Amino acid sequence: GCAAVADAVAGARTLRLAGVAGYEGEVPDADPERVHAWLRRLVALAVDFDRAGRFDGLEEIVLSAGGSAWFDAVADVFAEVPGLSLPVLKLLRSGAYVSHDDGHYRELTPFNRVPEEGALEPAFRLWSQVVSRPSPEQAFTNAGKRDAAYDLHLPFAQVVRPADGGPERPATGVEVTGLSDQHAWLRTSGEADLAVGDWVGAGLSHPCTSFDKWQLIPVAQADGTVVDYIRTFF
Repeated sequence: GCAAVADAVAGARTLRLAGVAGYEGEVPDADPERVHAWLRRLVALAVDFDRAGRFDGLEEIVLSAGGSAWFDAVADVFAEVPGLSLPVLKLLRSGAYVSHDDGHYRELTPFNRVPEEGALEPAFRLWSQVVSRPSPEQAFTNAGKRDAAYDLHLPFAQVVRPADGGPERPATGVEVTGLSDQHAWLRTSGEADLAVGDWVGAGLSHPCTSFDKWQLIPVAQADGTVVDYIRTFF
């Protein structure tokens, strides 16, 4: 299949083959052994193409992989790349390092395997305000599917900032159980101290869909003061 694509590129006047790229994040039953083996197949493909002269005329060969769950494996295997006929640009595509998250990549990050090398911290927090408190077990805030990434996990209630300006506190007893178009459904236990007007800060899962939803992202200090904006082109 890869050779057929390369042949088609070679036969097109408007295209050229710049290298080999792949994504190891969807390797079935992924574990370190399987992912390393898959990445070595990717490198072997680049070696075979180079020997066949498919990169003739280039200044460098692009070799690219590396989602945010296995960039340690990519670094291991790309360090083993043999000498090719041209310099090799090793391109690592691990977008979640920019923002990380409180769900999907918190569970999958390579730093869980090599904690001695440090950690990544989530950069996104979605603030919404309690607009209804119909019962001791239920609350609603004013952020929903239009605002929050929800394709892999619902938002995670983390902190509460009281409407009266009191100190921020953990969102104990507060759980996001669903999202409507513009509202979040919160289940609250007896431990939850939540009133209309309070602000709930939620962690998000899967940064990609957060970038997709927010074309202008506020940059906030710890006290909530917005100091800048980031324009996204996702």
